[in-house]
Amino acid sequence: MKIKRILALLLAAVMVFAFAACQPNTPVESGNPPATQGNTPTTQGNTPDTQGNNPEDVYELNVKMWVPDAAADLTKRQIEAFNASNTYNIKVNATIDALSEADSATQVLNDISTAADMFFFAQDQFARLVRGGALAQVPTDMVATIAAENNASVVAAGKSGDTQYAYPLTNDNGYFMYYDKSVIPEEDLDSLEKLIEDCEKAGKHFAFEQDTSAWYNASFFFGAGCHSDWVLNDDGSIVGVDDDFDSDKGLIAVKGMEKLVKSPMFLSSSDVAEFANGAAIVVSGTWAYKDVQSILGENLGATDLPSFEVDGTKYHLGSFSGCKLLGVKPQSDGDKVYALNLLAQYLTSEAAQLERFTELGWGPANNNAAQNEKVLENPALVALNAQNQFAVPQGQIDGAWWDIAKVISAEVKEAKSEDDLKAALKNYSTKIYALFEKTEAEKAAWGVIGGICGSMWDKDFPMTEVSDGVWESEVLELHQGETFKCRKGASWDENIGDPNSGDPDGNAIVPEDGSFIVHLDVNAGTIELIKQ
Repeated sequence: MKIKRILALLLAAVMVFAFAACQPNTPVESGNPPATQGNTPTTQGNTPDTQGNNPEDVYELNVKMWVPDAAADLTKRQIEAFNASNTYNIKVNATIDALSEADSATQVLNDISTAADMFFFAQDQFARLVRGGALAQVPTDMVATIAAENNASVVAAGKSGDTQYAYPLTNDNGYFMYYDKSVIPEEDLDSLEKLIEDCEKAGKHFAFEQDTSAWYNASFFFGAGCHSDWVLNDDGSIVGVDDDFDSDKGLIAVKGMEKLVKSPMFLSSSDVAEFANGAAIVVSGTWAYKDVQSILGENLGATDLPSFEVDGTKYHLGSFSGCKLLGVKPQSDGDKVYALNLLAQYLTSEAAQLERFTELGWGPANNNAAQNEKVLENPALVALNAQNQFAVPQGQIDGAWWDIAKVISAEVKEAKSEDDLKAALKNYSTKIYALFEKTEAEKAAWGVIGGICGSMWDKDFPMTEVSDGVWESEVLELHQGETFKCRKGASWDENIGDPNSGDPDGNAIVPEDGSFIVHLDVNAGTIELIKQ
């Protein structure tokens, strides 16, 4: 059915959109009524008839959404509430699939035509999505509302130039320290050295993901005053890097890191379930608050990260900070794109963000929601806000950096001298600057990476192009339950997994033990295992 009810109400509010003229990546202007003859709206083309509207007319909107697994049930209920409450007679028929906000951009860009209509994504994926034409511009009459109601930095994270492409969803993408009050004295909270001593004395783990995550181990470098700024050209492509990890400040960072990773109670993990397995400290984020609460109860403590000391000077550990956004895919149907934006506006409203805080612990980007009494009293958000004073906003980063930087702590752990620490930093800097010396063939080549063949997501197994867009690996010995993806140019900027596998990160899953060739069809965005 036509969207009669929507357009009638919009006309009454003098907020009419030229639905038929709306095209992907073209902003829809408010205050522009459909073409008319003698002030009577026409019914030609895609312009709905606004006369004789029947309130029983319903606009059926079929929507495919990608949201993190934890948010799937709540999103379904929120869409049901939108159906019951919207005044435009829109009925949304939603298909909601679980996909991590860290992986959604990659899946969208693999094939925009088959991607979800709406998706949650982390703000560091924004430039890629805009560059790839995967985000519809927000209608201009909604932009002012977004700016007025939400945190300015989160609003800016969804803008390119003066154009708004995404809706603020959260303002909580960072990390801090959870601790067990029955083990850790409050007076020791600002000293890394004392916290390590407390854990060793109690025989409890200090869990801080260093060996497998650059997102977390960058904390020491930011604390020592280092930076890693990636240089983008006008079209958003990364063309260089300004990085000083391999410096005197970087040496301070790894000396601080060395104290932690060489402790017998160090555990490279950010999983708060470690509290149930003998941890006294876990560095994680707001998403884990309810799980920590269920394990520690009244012994739950949350605070900013501590300081470490090198040569008599203290350095407060830094962190990455960021947010989550909601994107709408461009549509050829103008009716649909505007209706999708109405739904996006509802799903990022004050009420919807408060529901996510209540059920999931997500920190609101909405200004009013952020000032809610319960939000202000939430220990995890209080700790995050305290840590954000020392945080670096996560910008656009080359996808290969994450693998290069994450191995620093492993090399620090094996270091026997200061020269070994310097060698670890030199190895890091050599690799990141080599990214800009890759041949075109190396940039274009696909490989397999995962927890396979004795590796831990730290090795790319080469693939050969057997036909246009079709790549195959050598024979690999794989085991049931192992997960993997294929990626281009040994970088995470372009990668393909299996969003239908049930894995929360969209990885492909090995179904059984055996010898397999990994068959990748880049054009179709599909992976197949061919048993040998």
